[in-house]
Amino acid sequence: MFEFNTTTFQPSFFILTGLRGLVGARLWLGPLLSLMYITTMAGNCTVIYLVRTERSLQEPQYHFLSMLAGADIVLSVSTLLSVLKVFILGLYEIAFDSCLTQLFFIHTSSSMGSGILLAMAFDRFVAISHPLQYTTILTNSRVTKMGLAALLRGVALMTPLPILLKRLPFCKGQMLAYSYCLHPNVMKLACGQVKINIFYGLVLVIFSFGIDFLLIALSYVLIFQAVLGIASREGQMKALNTCLSHIFIVFIYYGPLLAITVMHRIRHKSSPLAHAVLGNIYLFMPPMLNPIVYSLKTKQIRAALRKSFKVQQA
Repeated sequence: MFEFNTTTFQPSFFILTGLRGLVGARLWLGPLLSLMYITTMAGNCTVIYLVRTERSLQEPQYHFLSMLAGADIVLSVSTLLSVLKVFILGLYEIAFDSCLTQLFFIHTSSSMGSGILLAMAFDRFVAISHPLQYTTILTNSRVTKMGLAALLRGVALMTPLPILLKRLPFCKGQMLAYSYCLHPNVMKLACGQVKINIFYGLVLVIFSFGIDFLLIALSYVLIFQAVLGIASREGQMKALNTCLSHIFIVFIYYGPLLAITVMHRIRHKSSPLAHAVLGNIYLFMPPMLNPIVYSLKTKQIRAALRKSFKVQQA
C-alpha cells in the first residue's frame, strides 16, 4: 500500500487505478482492452485510408469522418501505454509530467472530436436543406478550414490545463480514479487556489462541448423542419437515414461525457466503481464504434471496403 503525509508537496508521480471493487478485473479487462485498441486503430486507419484513396468518398461528409477518425486515433494513442500498463502489467505509476502531457492530448482530441461532430451536423443540414448548393457551400477549402478550426480551438482551450495544474501544490495523495489522467481528477488532489482551475474547467465544458452540443441540437431541429417539407414519405425517410449514423455517434459521445461531468461534481454521492466504468466507456467506446457504425450504415463505405478487399485478394 502507498502512504502519504498531509503536508503539501510536488509529486514526482501519480498512481493510476483500474476498476476498484471489481475482483479479478485484470484477468479479463487486459485482453478485452487490447482487443478494443486493435479494433479502434484498425477501424479508424481503414476509414482514413478509404477516404484518401477512393474517389467515391471524395465528399465533405467523408472528409469530416476521416478527421473524426484522426482525432479518435490521437485519443487512443494518448491512453494506450498507461491503460495497458495498469490492466496487463499491473504497473500503476505515471510520472507527473507524463500525466500532464497525457491529459492535454486527451482533452484536446476530445474537443476536436466534438468540433468535428458539429461540422458533420452542419454538413447534414446543408445536404438536406440546400442540396443544390451543397458543393458550393462545402468546398474542399472550407471543409479543411473547419477541420483546422476544430484542431486549433482544442489546442488553444486545453493548453492552459497542464500549466494551471503545474503551479499547484498537492496534499490529498497521489491516487487517481482512472487508468489515465484527466484534469478534474488531478485537480481534486491539489491544495491551494484551485478556484481558477474549477472556473476554467467550467468554461471549457460550456464553450467547447456545451456550445457544440447545443448547435448540433439546433442543426437537427432545422433538419427535421426541412425533412417535413419533403413531399414524399420515401424522400423523408431517405433524408433521415443519412443522419442516423451521426445521431448515434453524437449520443454515445456526449452521453458518457455528460454523465462523467455530473459525477465529478457529485463525487461524494457516486460509487467509485460506477465512476470508473463511465470513465472507461467515455474514453474507449466512441473511438471504437465510430468506424463500425459508419461502415455498417453507409453504403458508399461498404462498397469501398468490398472494392479494397477485392483488390488486395487479386
